[in-house]
Amino acid sequence: MKYEHIHQLNAEKFHSLTGVDYESFTKMVTKLVDADNQKKAQGGRKNKLRIEDQLLMTFEYLREYRTYLSMSKTYGISESAAYKAIKWVKSVFDKEPNLKLPERKI
Repeated sequence: MKYEHIHQLNAEKFHSLTGVDYESFTKMVTKLVDADNQKKAQGGRKNKLRIEDQLLMTFEYLREYRTYLSMSKTYGISESAAYKAIKWVKSVFDKEPNLKLPERKI
């Protein structure tokens, strides 16, 4: 599920799919954009996925236990790119006590 497909959903459906509300999602995206700008200041290639899609992919990984292969096919990237994006998003929020990534509820 890409951000372009779900950003127009009502608040209840958005929360059901992502595990967070719009406000939290926006704060998380802002935090990731700041972290990405710091990372890119050192140089490097442009991301193939938008920040919003990287965050959604991480939500899918954490909540649905999807494989990197299935997510790579959904988002049109390689398995290693999916792994690196999820690892990066998780590392940004591991350092951020006020913003927590959603988890699967059993």
